[in-house]
Amino acid sequence: MAAPESPAAAGTHLLAALVPPSVRVAEANHDVDAPLLPPEAAHISGASPRRRAEFTTVRHLAGRALAELGLARPPMVPGPVGEPAWPDGVVGSLTHCLGYRAAAVARASEVTALGIDAEPSRPLARGVLERIASPAERENVCELAEALPGVAGDRLLFSIKEAVYKAWFPRARKPLRFVDAEVGIRPDGAFMVRLATGPDSNAELTGRWAAGGGLLASAVVMKASV
Repeated sequence: MAAPESPAAAGTHLLAALVPPSVRVAEANHDVDAPLLPPEAAHISGASPRRRAEFTTVRHLAGRALAELGLARPPMVPGPVGEPAWPDGVVGSLTHCLGYRAAAVARASEVTALGIDAEPSRPLARGVLERIASPAERENVCELAEALPGVAGDRLLFSIKEAVYKAWFPRARKPLRFVDAEVGIRPDGAFMVRLATGPDSNAELTGRWAAGGGLLASAVVMKASV
Protein backbone atom coordinates (compact mmCIF):
# COMPACT_ATOMS: atom_id res chain seq x y z
CA MET A 1 0.00 0.00 0.00
CA ALA A 2 1.35 3.42 -0.93
CA ALA A 3 1.50 6.25 1.58
CA PRO A 4 -1.37 8.74 1.33
CA GLU A 5 -0.09 11.63 -0.74
CA SER A 6 -1.40 15.04 -1.65
CA PRO A 7 -2.05 16.01 -5.30
CA ALA A 8 1.32 17.80 -5.37
CA ALA A 9 4.13 15.44 -4.44
CA ALA A 10 6.49 18.39 -4.01
CA GLY A 11 4.57 19.34 -0.88
CA THR A 12 3.19 22.75 -1.92
CA HIS A 13 -0.39 21.61 -1.30
CA LEU A 14 0.34 18.95 1.27
CA LEU A 15 -1.82 20.36 4.08
CA ALA A 16 -4.58 21.91 1.97
CA ALA A 17 -5.66 18.39 0.98
CA LEU A 18 -6.15 17.38 4.62
CA VAL A 19 -8.68 19.96 5.79
CA PRO A 20 -12.31 20.81 4.96
CA PRO A 21 -13.21 23.84 2.78
CA SER A 22 -13.97 25.91 5.90
CA VAL A 23 -10.24 25.92 6.65
CA ARG A 24 -8.09 28.17 4.46
CA VAL A 25 -4.47 27.12 4.01
CA ALA A 26 -1.49 28.94 2.51
CA GLU A 27 1.71 26.97 1.88
CA ALA A 28 5.21 27.58 0.53
CA ASN A 29 8.34 25.54 -0.08
CA HIS A 30 10.69 28.51 0.29
CA ASP A 31 10.98 31.69 2.33
CA VAL A 32 9.67 35.01 1.05
CA ASP A 33 10.91 38.54 1.58
CA ALA A 34 7.85 40.28 3.02
CA PRO A 35 7.36 43.19 5.42
CA LEU A 36 6.66 42.59 9.10
CA LEU A 37 4.44 44.77 11.24
CA PRO A 38 6.43 46.94 13.70
CA PRO A 39 5.74 44.84 16.84
CA GLU A 40 6.76 41.70 14.95
CA ALA A 41 9.95 43.27 13.63
CA ALA A 42 10.88 44.38 17.15
CA HIS A 43 10.22 40.91 18.54
CA ILE A 44 12.40 39.10 16.01
CA SER A 45 15.15 41.72 15.63
CA GLY A 46 17.74 39.77 17.58
CA ALA A 47 17.13 36.40 15.94
CA SER A 48 19.32 34.64 13.39
CA PRO A 49 18.68 35.25 9.67
CA ARG A 50 17.21 31.76 9.35
CA ARG A 51 14.79 32.29 12.22
CA ARG A 52 13.77 35.72 10.89
CA ALA A 53 13.12 34.22 7.46
CA GLU A 54 10.82 31.46 8.70
CA PHE A 55 9.09 33.84 11.15
CA THR A 56 8.43 36.30 8.31
CA THR A 57 7.27 33.66 5.85
CA VAL A 58 4.68 31.99 8.08
CA ARG A 59 3.22 35.40 8.94
CA HIS A 60 3.06 36.30 5.27
CA LEU A 61 1.22 33.01 4.68
CA ALA A 62 -1.10 33.74 7.61
CA GLY A 63 -1.96 37.03 5.93
CA ARG A 64 -2.76 35.22 2.69
CA ALA A 65 -4.99 32.70 4.47
CA LEU A 66 -6.79 35.40 6.47
CA ALA A 67 -7.38 37.40 3.29
CA GLU A 68 -9.40 34.45 1.97
CA LEU A 69 -11.71 35.01 4.95
CA GLY A 70 -11.85 38.73 4.14
CA LEU A 71 -9.73 39.63 7.16
CA ALA A 72 -6.53 41.59 7.68
CA ARG A 73 -3.59 40.13 9.55
CA PRO A 74 -3.04 41.56 13.03
CA PRO A 75 0.43 41.85 14.61
CA MET A 76 1.34 38.24 15.35
CA VAL A 77 3.79 38.47 18.21
CA PRO A 78 4.16 35.05 19.87
CA GLY A 79 2.55 34.57 23.27
CA PRO A 80 4.20 33.15 26.42
CA VAL A 81 4.62 29.65 24.97
CA GLY A 82 5.14 30.73 21.37
CA GLU A 83 1.49 30.65 20.33
CA PRO A 84 0.50 33.00 17.48
CA ALA A 85 -2.14 35.72 17.83
CA TRP A 86 -5.25 35.64 15.63
CA PRO A 87 -8.11 38.08 15.06
CA ASP A 88 -11.19 37.73 17.26
CA GLY A 89 -13.46 35.01 15.93
CA VAL A 90 -10.64 33.14 14.18
CA VAL A 91 -8.76 29.96 15.01
CA GLY A 92 -5.47 29.22 13.32
CA SER A 93 -2.22 27.31 13.31
CA LEU A 94 1.27 27.72 11.85
CA THR A 95 4.01 25.25 10.99
CA HIS A 96 7.47 25.34 9.48
CA CYS A 97 10.24 22.86 8.85
CA LEU A 98 13.12 22.60 6.41
CA GLY A 99 11.74 23.31 2.94
CA TYR A 100 8.14 23.93 3.96
CA ARG A 101 5.99 26.58 5.70
CA ALA A 102 2.21 26.78 6.13
CA ALA A 103 -0.60 28.66 7.85
CA ALA A 104 -4.20 27.53 8.33
CA VAL A 105 -7.16 29.59 9.56
CA ALA A 106 -10.91 29.21 9.99
CA ARG A 107 -13.80 31.12 11.51
CA ALA A 108 -14.48 30.04 15.08
CA SER A 109 -18.17 29.79 14.23
CA GLU A 110 -17.29 26.88 11.93
CA VAL A 111 -14.19 25.36 13.56
CA THR A 112 -13.51 25.38 17.29
CA ALA A 113 -10.00 23.95 17.22
CA LEU A 114 -7.35 23.70 14.52
CA GLY A 115 -3.82 22.34 14.53
CA ILE A 116 -1.36 21.64 11.72
CA ASP A 117 2.18 20.33 11.66
CA ALA A 118 4.80 19.36 9.08
CA GLU A 119 8.01 17.43 9.64
CA PRO A 120 10.81 16.02 7.50
CA SER A 121 10.11 12.40 6.64
CA ARG A 122 13.00 10.87 8.54
CA PRO A 123 13.16 8.84 11.76
CA LEU A 124 13.37 10.51 15.15
CA ALA A 125 16.65 10.50 17.06
CA ARG A 126 17.34 7.39 19.10
CA GLY A 127 15.37 7.28 22.35
CA VAL A 128 12.82 9.97 21.43
CA LEU A 129 10.01 7.57 20.54
CA GLU A 130 10.21 5.97 23.99
CA ARG A 131 9.76 9.41 25.58
CA ILE A 132 6.73 10.46 23.54
CA ALA A 133 4.84 7.21 22.94
CA SER A 134 2.88 4.73 25.00
CA PRO A 135 3.42 0.97 24.47
CA ALA A 136 0.29 0.87 22.29
CA GLU A 137 1.53 3.78 20.20
CA ARG A 138 4.94 2.13 19.73
CA GLU A 139 3.17 -1.01 18.55
CA ASN A 140 1.11 1.11 16.17
CA VAL A 141 4.31 2.64 14.76
CA CYS A 142 5.72 -0.85 14.13
CA GLU A 143 2.52 -1.89 12.35
CA LEU A 144 2.68 1.25 10.23
CA ALA A 145 6.29 0.46 9.27
CA GLU A 146 5.16 -2.93 7.96
CA ALA A 147 2.23 -1.46 6.01
CA LEU A 148 4.07 1.63 4.73
CA PRO A 149 7.83 1.05 4.84
CA GLY A 150 8.50 4.41 3.16
CA VAL A 151 6.90 6.39 6.00
CA ALA A 152 8.80 7.31 9.18
CA GLY A 153 6.04 6.27 11.56
CA ASP A 154 7.76 7.58 14.68
CA ARG A 155 8.16 11.04 13.11
CA LEU A 156 4.54 10.94 11.95
CA LEU A 157 3.40 10.21 15.51
CA PHE A 158 5.44 13.19 16.70
CA SER A 159 3.86 15.41 14.02
CA ILE A 160 0.35 14.36 14.97
CA LYS A 161 0.98 15.08 18.65
CA GLU A 162 2.34 18.51 17.71
CA ALA A 163 -0.81 19.23 15.67
CA VAL A 164 -2.98 18.09 18.57
CA TYR A 165 -1.10 20.38 20.96
CA LYS A 166 -1.60 23.37 18.65
CA ALA A 167 -5.34 22.66 18.47
CA TRP A 168 -5.66 22.00 22.22
CA PHE A 169 -3.62 24.82 23.77
CA PRO A 170 -5.89 27.77 22.78
CA ARG A 171 -8.81 25.96 24.43
CA ALA A 172 -7.06 24.80 27.61
CA ARG A 173 -4.35 27.50 27.99
CA LYS A 174 -1.93 25.06 29.58
CA PRO A 175 0.69 22.63 28.24
CA LEU A 176 -0.29 19.21 26.96
CA ARG A 177 2.11 16.37 27.74
CA PHE A 178 2.84 13.75 25.10
CA VAL A 179 1.26 11.10 27.34
CA ASP A 180 -1.99 13.11 27.51
CA ALA A 181 -2.82 12.35 23.87
CA GLU A 182 -3.16 8.70 22.83
CA VAL A 183 -2.86 8.44 19.04
CA GLY A 184 -3.89 5.67 16.66
CA ILE A 185 -2.59 6.05 13.09
CA ARG A 186 -4.19 4.28 10.13
CA PRO A 187 -2.31 3.53 6.90
CA ASP A 188 -5.11 5.12 4.83
CA GLY A 189 -4.24 8.65 6.00
CA ALA A 190 -6.54 8.96 9.00
CA PHE A 191 -5.78 9.04 12.71
CA MET A 192 -7.68 9.11 15.97
CA VAL A 193 -6.69 10.85 19.21
CA ARG A 194 -8.04 10.36 22.72
CA LEU A 195 -7.25 13.16 25.17
CA ALA A 196 -6.73 12.41 28.85
CA THR A 197 -6.99 15.95 30.19
CA GLY A 198 -8.43 19.42 29.60
CA PRO A 199 -11.74 20.64 28.18
CA ASP A 200 -11.89 17.77 25.68
CA SER A 201 -10.98 15.03 28.19
CA ASN A 202 -12.03 11.59 26.94
CA ALA A 203 -13.12 13.09 23.63
CA GLU A 204 -12.01 11.23 20.52
CA LEU A 205 -10.64 13.59 17.90
CA THR A 206 -9.95 12.63 14.31
CA GLY A 207 -7.52 13.98 11.77
CA ARG A 208 -5.74 13.36 8.50
CA TRP A 209 -2.11 12.89 7.54
CA ALA A 210 -0.15 12.73 4.30
CA ALA A 211 3.35 12.13 2.97
CA GLY A 212 4.95 13.77 -0.05
CA GLY A 213 8.08 15.50 -1.23
CA GLY A 214 10.14 14.23 1.68
CA LEU A 215 7.65 15.63 4.20
CA LEU A 216 5.01 14.40 6.61
CA ALA A 217 2.01 16.58 7.44
CA SER A 218 -0.89 16.22 9.84
CA ALA A 219 -4.02 18.24 10.60
CA VAL A 220 -6.61 18.20 13.39
CA VAL A 221 -9.87 20.06 12.78
CA MET A 222 -12.64 20.17 15.38
CA LYS A 223 -15.80 21.42 13.73
CA ALA A 224 -18.23 23.60 15.66
CA SER A 225 -21.44 21.94 16.80
CA VAL A 226 -24.44 22.86 14.68
